[in-house]
Amino acid sequence: MYTSELTKYPPRTEIANTSRILVVEDEELIREMLVVALEEEGYGVVTASDGRTALEYLKNFEPNSGEVVFDLVILDLMLPQINGLDICRLLRHQGNPVPILMLSAKGSETDRVLGLEVGADDYLTKPFSMRELVARCRALLRRQRLSTLPVVPVLHYKEVTLNPQECRVMVRGQEVNLSPKEFRLLELFMSYARRVWSREQLLDQVWGPDFVGDSKTVDVHIRWLREKLELDPSRPEYIVTVRGFGYRFG
Repeated sequence: MYTSELTKYPPRTEIANTSRILVVEDEELIREMLVVALEEEGYGVVTASDGRTALEYLKNFEPNSGEVVFDLVILDLMLPQINGLDICRLLRHQGNPVPILMLSAKGSETDRVLGLEVGADDYLTKPFSMRELVARCRALLRRQRLSTLPVVPVLHYKEVTLNPQECRVMVRGQEVNLSPKEFRLLELFMSYARRVWSREQLLDQVWGPDFVGDSKTVDVHIRWLREKLELDPSRPEYIVTVRGFGYRFG
């Protein structure tokens, strides 16, 4: 039903779309229940019943590459050989960023605070429902994926600033409100300053290849953008018409 030896676990390239979870739990019944619940959700699961084995599985982390063996560790607090707190401390000391969900029968505020202070990302007190555990795993994995997304640079041109992540545009120090299509048009223009775009290319990039309508839609949105960007929309300095070809920015 589950593997307890890392050598039996398929290489990462074979399960590229599957999050890999290490379950470190010395109670066999709880361990098996965790494996069943997680595998039903489609996760790949490896188990360890003591702290030393868990560290063996986790020792391949390379700080310079940032590569981690597992996407999440479910870590019991009380373990044979090396306890969960010491494992957590060691992983964080090594710079290993793998999310850690700590499990414990100790549910006092002091115990929870201690677990979080040594580097755990979440703390779940026994007994717990498998539904809640799976939900917490999803949240930790989602947070981890978001933290690894590439940072999109803020775009600047003269007195116009566009922040793609915040969906904000500043013109001459004042924030302006753009519709989604206006924002996407401006982002495209600023990402390729001075490139000439035809109406058809703009429709394809901003409205999508399945758009059904008149190319004059582009002209209308360009006019609206100019009214929000230009000091004199009739003599634009940002969105310039290139007669016979289309538009360019700058």
